[in-house]
Amino acid sequence: MNKRDLAIKLLAILDEDLPTLSRIDAYDRGTHDDPYMPAQADDEYKLLAKRATSNWCPLLVNTPAQALYVDSFRPGRDSVPGTDSPEWEHWQNSRLDARQIAVHRGALKFGHSFTLTESTRKGVISKGLSAMRTTALFEDAANDETPYAALTVTRWPIAEKQVGKARLWDGLNEYPVEFKGLTDKDSIRVGKGKLHGASECPVTRFAAAVDLEGRTTGVIEPMIPLQNRINQTVFDLLVTQTYASFKVRTVTGMAPPLKRDTEGDVVLDENGQPVPLPMNHSAKRFLFAEDHEAKFGTLDETPLGGFIESVDMSIRHLAAVSQTPPHHLLGQIANLSAEALLAAETALSRKVEEFRKGFGESWERVFRLAAEMSGVELSANDHSGEVIWRDMEQRSLAQSADALGKLGDQLGIPLKGLWERVPGVTKNELDRWSEMAEEDNTDLQLVQSLRRSSGQDTINSIPPSAPTG
Repeated sequence: MNKRDLAIKLLAILDEDLPTLSRIDAYDRGTHDDPYMPAQADDEYKLLAKRATSNWCPLLVNTPAQALYVDSFRPGRDSVPGTDSPEWEHWQNSRLDARQIAVHRGALKFGHSFTLTESTRKGVISKGLSAMRTTALFEDAANDETPYAALTVTRWPIAEKQVGKARLWDGLNEYPVEFKGLTDKDSIRVGKGKLHGASECPVTRFAAAVDLEGRTTGVIEPMIPLQNRINQTVFDLLVTQTYASFKVRTVTGMAPPLKRDTEGDVVLDENGQPVPLPMNHSAKRFLFAEDHEAKFGTLDETPLGGFIESVDMSIRHLAAVSQTPPHHLLGQIANLSAEALLAAETALSRKVEEFRKGFGESWERVFRLAAEMSGVELSANDHSGEVIWRDMEQRSLAQSADALGKLGDQLGIPLKGLWERVPGVTKNELDRWSEMAEEDNTDLQLVQSLRRSSGQDTINSIPPSAPTG
């Protein structure tokens, strides 16, 4: 397939996926389908429908995303020995401590996101690409980690004013692309290519969940029906609260006074019906009638408890289906024991671990690409390195220290190997600790050498009961 055919195919795929991705993006931003309302609904109904939107979608993305934080990278045996990890240097140069969050959120939101690894004036860096602008082609979309072509739109076309622009990559080259429409084949132009510096396509896919058909699924799209159900229930609650949540006073056998003109004649409306005078009725006033047969009464208000329970039930369904702990959505954590709280978090922990497996493999490919572009051959061929994720489980420092101490004392695990498991420790801190330990070891060896040269070790080694002279 030539480069122009690749561009046509990739733009057509993006055009096909864009309506679904745009709908997911709209739900994430709070622009939802309107709840059902009568065809003759007035502006007041429409205002209530607008206020009924209770957007839970961002929480479904944020909850697992806040547990996905790459803390460091452990190179494999075939990496560069005796130096700082070139993979982590690339991570820091690309500012991925912060930028990784957008990549993870995009994958969770749409089902997939992308990164681009490229050579720049500041060296080799990686950056995130949105799924709404980017698409890729795979020989086997379910199993391949390397696409054979990818395209990202850098500027959308605006009618006749300006053409759209995109960047196209294959296994060796990058090409500039111009187009007037995603499906306008005749307008698609592909420029001259240039080497991108890698031996394979430099775009990496991050898939939240991918099946054997190669389809990716995020956390929002499956939850849209439940989100609509919550919005409908809240809308019904607001309508009932506005129109039927209070007692209605009634009176029979009494007609309201009629509106009259200056000559004393009754004023009629456009239908020929008399116009009643408006009644100024409030809690400080009472009604009375001259006719003794007039009767006053009330109509009971509609209870709101059923609507509130229905909203609560729908949110619990949302929590169960999305594997989000109910207390994250409902805010109810009173009187929960540590065991109950841990059980509630178990489903989320399993879900996060699944995301870490997929995202970790993608980051490892990013590191290999960066190493190849930087000329670090050993790291470019290192397939045994692994991403280290930050432990986000909430434990006290005392508990962690006690557990780590037992692992070292009772199981004989090297103490330096347990440093990585200290909660919240960063790679920079680990490097600093290692330097300090080496300095302390050097100082200790110097002291021992001085003692041996001065004979203090010999004197100090004599038992106290032995004669000294």
